[in-house]
Amino acid sequence: MKNLLKFLLLVLVLSAGVSLLYDYQLHRGQLSFTSPTTPEKYTLANKAPVETKEIASLTALSNERRKLVASVVTSVVSVKTSKRIQRPQGLDPFDFFRGNARSYRGPEEDALVQNSLGSGVILTKEGHIITNNHVVDRVDEIQVQLSDGRTRKARLIGSDTELDVAVLKIDEPGVQPLKLGDSDTVQAGDFVLAVGNPFGFEETVTEGIISSKGRPNRIDGFGDYLQTDAAINPGNSGGPLINLEGEVIGINTAIISRSGTSSGIGFAIPSNTVRMALESLLKKGRIIRGYLGIETTGFEPGQVNATNNSGVPVVRVIPDSPAADANIRRGDIILKFDGHDVHNIAELRRLVSQTELDRKVDVEVKRGGQQLTLSTKLREQPADYQLARSSQPNQPDQDQAPGPNEPDTDQPDRGSGNGVLDSLEVRDLTPQLAQRLGVPPGVQGVVIAQVGSDAAGGQLRAGDVIEAINQTPIESVQDYQQIIASLDPSKPHVLSVCRHRTRSFVVIQPQ
Repeated sequence: MKNLLKFLLLVLVLSAGVSLLYDYQLHRGQLSFTSPTTPEKYTLANKAPVETKEIASLTALSNERRKLVASVVTSVVSVKTSKRIQRPQGLDPFDFFRGNARSYRGPEEDALVQNSLGSGVILTKEGHIITNNHVVDRVDEIQVQLSDGRTRKARLIGSDTELDVAVLKIDEPGVQPLKLGDSDTVQAGDFVLAVGNPFGFEETVTEGIISSKGRPNRIDGFGDYLQTDAAINPGNSGGPLINLEGEVIGINTAIISRSGTSSGIGFAIPSNTVRMALESLLKKGRIIRGYLGIETTGFEPGQVNATNNSGVPVVRVIPDSPAADANIRRGDIILKFDGHDVHNIAELRRLVSQTELDRKVDVEVKRGGQQLTLSTKLREQPADYQLARSSQPNQPDQDQAPGPNEPDTDQPDRGSGNGVLDSLEVRDLTPQLAQRLGVPPGVQGVVIAQVGSDAAGGQLRAGDVIEAINQTPIESVQDYQQIIASLDPSKPHVLSVCRHRTRSFVVIQPQ
């Protein structure tokens, strides 16, 4: 035992000695963990490879871009929202493992807070801000962060799900609003800036061009948007798209991307639509929508159209609508609305949305080779308008009597006496056949059972439903035979055709 104590005492003495020696050398600088090095010689470049005068135009462009950005970013805000989400109340067994056992959870203790980010732009001197509805939809609190970092609580003035716009208000004197530009004058190729708060990085500016505008014959919402290749990412929603004059020409709202981030295909709500929505929400507290009351489709190659491939074909007229009041008929092609040329569906939709209600407007249509000017007054769109469109069966024109209602038959009949139509074999459209073909309810006509070689340039297919010829409705094979027997083979004829759930027009040229 004594030897063990002597050994431990020796170890302690040696350890203390080594420690004192190490500390002494460390303080005297005699102990170093790195090997001594000699300074490296270096010379930095003191001249730019290109002189400013050699790139004067690029320098001027850069300076102008700086000025443009500085003039608009102070009006762009970050929109921060929070939403309380309730978890199931009651006993949480995991509290026992956390050392926090409780028999009951109250509502405040049990709520989770979900935060999200978006963008907005100040448009009035009173502090009104436009953003997207999906940024502020169903949230409990909205805060706006200004460009100088100040945060203000915002209140929701009004919003609209269909247009995806919302108007906020902050009480902050001295804010600088941006001017709404005229999106009608925007053209593909125009230079634009997108400003916003992507991924929480406020005052982010990206640049690009207008990639497309009013894409013809799209019946989805993207046909109404401005398309841009300026980078738009999550958090940019509600931020402005800016032109060279610093005006807001659009509100960034959507992207097409497989990754969820920018792939160069972004969309903005046109500023003229934003202006209409802003004024309507501020004056009425809601969007007042005018409507014409037609269903339409886009032209495809070979289909009948108006001059220079413009115009919008009328597939169906909603009863008791402004279109019905104007005596617009199925098969008409709308050429002008309120004095403006109509080139595609998106353009007609925009013109209708921007027209004041209860004001007389002229609608110029092409009907049977003639151009007619009809008049009507737009009214506010009924609350059940979309439901009425989907449930109302197709109605023939009032001054065109439908053919006799013949019993269904499964035997195809071949037309005769009119060129291309001779090659078609048709049969009656039975309810069972309509369900199998997937045509909408209310469609009447004959089904093409077989087509001849190159019928109508390949535009007609087996399974197509011919609803009318030259605006004369068809309800049976007998109707079809009577009509084609009376046609002049030296003149073109227009077929109203339904393929699955798509309705269009096909022109049969004389052979």
